[in-house]
Amino acid sequence: MIEEVLGWMKTIGLMRKVHHRGTARVDGMFEFTAAVYNMVRMRRLLPAAAFGL
Repeated sequence: MIEEVLGWMKTIGLMRKVHHRGTARVDGMFEFTAAVYNMVRMRRLLPAAAFGL
């Protein structure tokens, strides 16, 4: 499942070509992208949880 996450981060999360310099900024961008992916994933999981699937 990790390949799906990293693939999403590269294509949609704009992590393929990072436009920032410095470890702190890149780490921040990575954490932000991971948080957004989690929110997108929760949006897909919540309807299934509501119906007990």
